[in-house]
Order: sequence, then structure tokens, then C-alpha cells
Amino acid sequence: MDSRKKAGKSIVASEDALSEVLGFSLTLGLMVLALGVIGVAGYPMLEHMQERGHLLNIEQSFSVLQPNINKVAYGKAPSQSVELKMYGSTVSVTGTSRINLSMQIWNSTISGYDTPSLGRQMRTIENEYAQNSIAYENTGTWARYPQGRSVAISQPDFAYHENVLLIPMVTISGSRSISGSGLTRVVSQGGQLSVSVYENVSAVNITLTSDYYEGWGSYLNETLGMEISGVDPQNNTISASRNYDPGIDVLVTSSPMSVTIE
Repeated sequence: MDSRKKAGKSIVASEDALSEVLGFSLTLGLMVLALGVIGVAGYPMLEHMQERGHLLNIEQSFSVLQPNINKVAYGKAPSQSVELKMYGSTVSVTGTSRINLSMQIWNSTISGYDTPSLGRQMRTIENEYAQNSIAYENTGTWARYPQGRSVAISQPDFAYHENVLLIPMVTISGSRSISGSGLTRVVSQGGQLSVSVYENVSAVNITLTSDYYEGWGSYLNETLGMEISGVDPQNNTISASRNYDPGIDVLVTSSPMSVTIE
């Protein structure tokens, strides 16, 4: 009788021990599986979140840079200096972007239209980060992403109010580029601001060649009520036009500016 009791206890003890071993093995297996999932899926997700946070910080820093640079463009300050955090990106003064403006002005003397036109090179202050580009161009701040259209982060200072249209043209000179993860400084020096006034303008056409042409097109259409009259994706060019009846006054400001990256 005693031997049978002992044998029963041994069997129970063996089953308990086996259950503990199986439970430990299952727990260990689940932990290894969880670590594997985190390694395969979690780390890239965390890395993506970090990149997204850095990109948002870059966009915000350019929203701060814009009004400071515009003070120089409008002659409100002789120079400005703004610090930017790079996060492993590249900050450059670059590009060949350009704006061209043409107008129709009724000339009663000849009973016909005068068609004055003018153009300026713009160029950009640009931060390239993880295949994203954030830039200051002609008083506005723009973004271009790997998949998707370019958009305005902070709108440029074109304005239409009480039959007066303001068109700024900011020309940036300089060619320096810096890469890294620390702080860099963007220093802008203003030139001689000039203002041209055109009266009784009945039609305006604006053509922009820019890496951010899609954002420019959306801005001109949605904010200034201009119709998109031409798009050339191969040359990053967009044209927008509008007729005005009665005629309006057009003010064009031309602002040369030298920019260095330190």
C-alpha cells in the first residue's frame, strides 16, 4: 500500500515538473518570438517615427526662417541670421528656379495692348533630408516628398486686394552647401530693393520653373484665383493666368539677396 502511494506521488511530481518545463519553454519561446517581431517590425517603425519627427522639426525651422528672410527681401532689415538643426541632412543654396511675368495693358493712344514682361531667377535655400526637400523660395516655404506632390508649408507673399496685385521676385545668390547633424547658420544679406508699378492691367500670366511647381500651381489657383494655363512636368514648369475687368494695378518688387551657409 505504501509503495503504491509513493509511486503515485512520483508520477504526480513528474507531471508537475514536466508542466513547469513546458511552461518555461513556451514562455521563453514567446519572448524570443516577441523580440524577433520587435527586431523585424518594431525597429523600422521606431526609425520611421524618428525620421518623421526630424522632418517636422525641419519644416518648423523653415517656417521660422521665412519671415526673417522676408525682412531682408523687403528692406526691413539689412541682414538676418537663422540657425537650423540638420539631423544628418544637407543645407544648400541651390537651384535654377525662375519666375516670368507677362501682362496686357490697354494703351488708348494706339488703341491696342502693350505687353510688358519681365523675369527673374529665384533659386532656393534648401534642406534635403531622407529623400525629402524643404526649401525657402521667393518669399514662401515649400516641401517636396518622395511620393506625392510638392506643397506650400508657409505661403508666399503674393497678394491681391482692392484691385492691386503684389508680385514679389526674390533672387538668391550663393552656392554653399553643408552636410551634418549639428547646427548650421543661414546668413542673408540684402541688396537694392526696386518696385515697378503697372496700371490698368487687364491680364496677367505667371510662369514658374521650379522643383516645387506643383505647390506653386495650387497656390496661384486657390489663393489668387488664377487658372492653370499650362503644365510641363518634364521641365518642372507651370503657367497660370487671369483676366481683370476693370483693369488693376500690379506692383512688382525685385529683391536681390546673397545667402551664405555657415
